[in-house]
Amino acid sequence: MSTTSTPSSSDASIEQEIQQKGLTAPRVTPDRIDLLMERVQFTFNTLGTSTFYHAFLDAEFYLATGHSACVSKENFDKELGQKFAVDKALSAARDKLWELEGYTLRQHLAEELSPFDAVIGM
Repeated sequence: MSTTSTPSSSDASIEQEIQQKGLTAPRVTPDRIDLLMERVQFTFNTLGTSTFYHAFLDAEFYLATGHSACVSKENFDKELGQKFAVDKALSAARDKLWELEGYTLRQHLAEELSPFDAVIGM
């Protein structure tokens, strides 16, 4: 089963709109997120009828978990469980990277305006 990330069509659509409007301020781009997603590694485990995929950046920094489950043991299919859990983990990891990279950029821009120590009162 492949766990490679494909760029979100939503990300591509938003990027196209941003470029069409000529918005050029510093920002996080889909290309940046795609590069980071290439570094994401997964572990998985199955407990009963639940499957969990955990996403880690560089195999160390936890990003997200995708989960799938069924109620009946008779309906449990390991391959389907993994497929659904991977899809959720990929999406959640991508969303988390957008959030973390946005925060990092925001901090960088704030530090350009005023020293970080002054912001936290040191």
